[in-house]
Amino acid sequence: MNTLIALKHAWLQRGNDDQGVAQLKEYLFSKFQTKDLGKLKYFLGIEVAQSRNGIVLSRRKYALDILQEADMLDCRPVDTPMDPNVKLVSEQGDLLPNKERYRRLIEKLNYLTITRPYISFAVSVLSQFLVKSCDGHWDAAIRVLRYIKKTPGQGLLFEDREHHDIVGYCDADWAGCPMDRRSTFGYCILIGGNLISWKSN
Repeated sequence: MNTLIALKHAWLQRGNDDQGVAQLKEYLFSKFQTKDLGKLKYFLGIEVAQSRNGIVLSRRKYALDILQEADMLDCRPVDTPMDPNVKLVSEQGDLLPNKERYRRLIEKLNYLTITRPYISFAVSVLSQFLVKSCDGHWDAAIRVLRYIKKTPGQGLLFEDREHHDIVGYCDADWAGCPMDRRSTFGYCILIGGNLISWKSN
């Protein structure tokens, strides 16, 4: 199977059929003015590490940039993105004097979920407090940064496995929000054991 992703000024080709990849490349070179940049290492801000076993997509540099901007490069790492004993509510401490800083941080964390889906739930919860951000919300966001600090280069692994089964999982907390008793749910879909789609809402 060969895959071609085309953008305005770039294209990405991946496949396990070497002859097919070479033929497609030759055809594209004959029709378009293009240049082979070699083995893919970086694409659309995502770092790509390739091996015989598969590829890993990560955003290590971006994660470190977020930590640096928040002055958290030297923070003590934690094992979970959220404290399971803390339920965030609307007025969790004093209002933040700089709401924009909180918004920027949550926006960056949301963008980081592209390669780190396991922080999606935490980011989804923190996004509920963009209008009235308080000290407790900021502390919870800082905890996500402390979690990221533990493994800044962690990302998604895509392996070529023996099977190509499609499997889906979902879960909900059933009225877990302390403010309005609404449920939070999430799902993930895997093909051949590789995560291809997820959501936490």
